[in-house]
Amino acid sequence: MDLEKQPQQPAAPATPPAARVSPAEFAPADSLRASDADRDRTADILREALAEGRLTADEHAERVDLVYRAKTVGELQPLVRDLPAAGGPAGARPASGPYAYGPEVPDGPTDNLVAVFSSAVRKGRWRVGARTNAFSLFGSVEIDLTEALFGQRLTVINATSIFGSVEIRVPQNVTLRGTGSGVLGSFEIRAAESDDPEAPVVVVNGYAVLGSVEAKPKKGKFVADLQRRLRKHLGY
Repeated sequence: MDLEKQPQQPAAPATPPAARVSPAEFAPADSLRASDADRDRTADILREALAEGRLTADEHAERVDLVYRAKTVGELQPLVRDLPAAGGPAGARPASGPYAYGPEVPDGPTDNLVAVFSSAVRKGRWRVGARTNAFSLFGSVEIDLTEALFGQRLTVINATSIFGSVEIRVPQNVTLRGTGSGVLGSFEIRAAESDDPEAPVVVVNGYAVLGSVEAKPKKGKFVADLQRRLRKHLGY
């Protein structure tokens, strides 16, 4: 007997191809590749933490090195997990301009002062960059910040002296910090904390080999003195 023919089932409609989905939509946020902007934002938080005294200069240097080695967002997050986010509640303060005068300027190129069997001097009224490298080999470097213009809160000076000297002078009302070592030489930072939480912070790092590095406040020199003179000169 012929088998009863079953009604033919309608063909299932073709399944439309799945919409293309970026792998990033399936990946946890921590595994996303970090962008240069992500690294810069993290570095800004670390820099603010150093200026506020939440990190030592060594801790800051170690974390910043890891920031620019990080390949994913997940590698950046632990570096600032114990710090307030930039502009967050813990670091909230009234908006203010630079401690000295003039508009806040972005970080420019690193300043380099080199003295090899010679001397290099930077003093007077000049705008301090965010980072300065001072190197002395059988020579002397003098950096006088007592009349300088601070366009940013944090200024880092990396000082190296080999059979030479590096001398750094700062205004009496700024914060001065630093770490370093002397090998058959002298590395001396006369640390000072300003009473003004918005005052510039100068951090001196480095080492001296059969030479000397010295950083200290200069008595009688204040950033505010220069502000008053400038306002008087400009007539306001």
